[in-house]
Amino acid sequence: MKASKDRYNFTELVACNPALAQFIQLNPLGKETIDFSNPKAVKALNTTLLKKNYKVDYWEFPDAHLCPPIPGRMAYIQLLHKLLKKSGITKNITVFDIGTGATCIYPLLGQAEFGWRFIASEIDNKAFKIANKIVENNSLQSSVKLRFQKNPQNILTEVLNPNDRIAAAMCNPPFYKNEADALESNTQKLKGLGQDSHTVKRNFSGTEKELCYPGGEKAFLHNYLYQSSLFKTNCFWYTSLVSKKEHVKSMQASLKKLGATSVKVLDMSLGNKVSRVVAWTFLNEKEQKEFGA
Repeated sequence: MKASKDRYNFTELVACNPALAQFIQLNPLGKETIDFSNPKAVKALNTTLLKKNYKVDYWEFPDAHLCPPIPGRMAYIQLLHKLLKKSGITKNITVFDIGTGATCIYPLLGQAEFGWRFIASEIDNKAFKIANKIVENNSLQSSVKLRFQKNPQNILTEVLNPNDRIAAAMCNPPFYKNEADALESNTQKLKGLGQDSHTVKRNFSGTEKELCYPGGEKAFLHNYLYQSSLFKTNCFWYTSLVSKKEHVKSMQASLKKLGATSVKVLDMSLGNKVSRVVAWTFLNEKEQKEFGA
């Protein structure tokens, strides 16, 4: 199933989920598509992709919560798979998903595609309960363990235990400093889609806890870097999506000071969009070899 917006096979998708049909329309070239500025249409498409391609039959969550694009999330999973394979980590893989959200999307995809086990944290109590219901209704209790993070300033502390052994940690950090910052960004995005930002809602939905962090993405990332240094031998690769390229240099400088033994910047392409994942480890060469043994 190709990820380009106008290359989905909507005949197959509607056969899998007839509810998607109401959102299908023709683009200027006369090809079937959906209105990607409509949150309900985006949610219907991604629900269908999960059901058809990954056998996820239950994926229910309130419209207010962030609806992740499945191809983009799978790109991160695939990139992580390649990184682990190159590092000799090919079996008994447990991944830590930081801020899994109401949709629990990374555990669903990673378990379906590679059979990974997951520990998934969440700071929002409502989102935690919704994600737990998704795990239960897809019979994934033995593969996905949810942990509630009581302190929103903590990222790893209090949810990652001293005896946890994690092949990788993954994170899609909050991008914005506050709600106003998020709305301004959305206005620019809608203009790019040719939509009136005064009449169209955010096409990706999302609550303030999902989208915002005091100080924005940079503050979150540097907090994450510091806390990862407190669990140097618990995890082989700590990773995070980084939306702003200018944050990478400051991350590299901080990780050098914190004692990281390797830092990688991995490009992640999806259609015409290129984003990046920064990965780092504190393990020395001997510890790396023993980790995959």
